[in-house]
Amino acid sequence: MAGLLRLCSGAEAVRKFQRAGWTISRQKGSHLMMTKPGYLYTLSIPQHKELGPGILKKLLKQADLTPEEFNKL
Repeated sequence: MAGLLRLCSGAEAVRKFQRAGWTISRQKGSHLMMTKPGYLYTLSIPQHKELGPGILKKLLKQADLTPEEFNKL
């Protein structure tokens, strides 16, 4: 099924976003902030064991990635 988003942990999401060109800029508490030149948003990724689908969808929209692209990273 195309378009299905696989849930992952916060640490795994950070690794995937790093493969897409995002870099860790800072950390506040349990949230890592990631930036990428040319993008309006700063991604705030909670370091939980599993991220909910709503958080992942919001992060993907801000990062301009599709679920398929994210799953391949």
